[in-house]
Amino acid sequence: MDLVDDAELARSSVVANRAMNRTRDLTGRDGYAAVLGFDIAGHQPRRWLDLCCGSGRALIEAAPLVPEITGVDLVGFFAGPVPPNVTLIAASAGEWQPDADFDLITCVHGLHYVGDKLGLLEKASRWLTPGGVLVANLDAQSIRPMGPKVLRQNGVHYDGRNKRIRITGPVGFGLRYLGADKDAGPNYTGQPAVHSYYGVQG
Repeated sequence: MDLVDDAELARSSVVANRAMNRTRDLTGRDGYAAVLGFDIAGHQPRRWLDLCCGSGRALIEAAPLVPEITGVDLVGFFAGPVPPNVTLIAASAGEWQPDADFDLITCVHGLHYVGDKLGLLEKASRWLTPGGVLVANLDAQSIRPMGPKVLRQNGVHYDGRNKRIRITGPVGFGLRYLGADKDAGPNYTGQPAVHSYYGVQG
């Protein structure tokens, strides 16, 4: 097994060709609410960040419900027209930095394609306002060799049955990212995904 860094991972077919989240709606059978098990409209966030937002269609649909919405996606093939309170940014979620905090952060099936998953969760958890929440899809078996225990031991609520996480404040894992296996094959979604490898700091 050859591990690659995030720059090489971003150029790989498993990341560049991902289609799972590109045109997802806010509601409906495969919408954000159903996939995340979280009612975004009911949460009533003032500022919402969606990482790996795909086309941004769900964010555009949510514009009447949320005052400020930001979507970040590596590919940058966004839907339109984009309302004035929605900002869609073409960038790597792992490298992008916001200029303010958020009441809600989501990532729908995007972490499957991220190399340093724990690093992104650490950063994003620090972008939450007091009382804010981060919800995302994550297969903990893709975090090698630790698996689910590294999440639960560090304050992350992990729903193993539905492969979802929930974070309500800053988290830190204290691990060193070693690289990604871009040839890990399909995960529970049936789509090719990425395994992330970690070692002890030092």
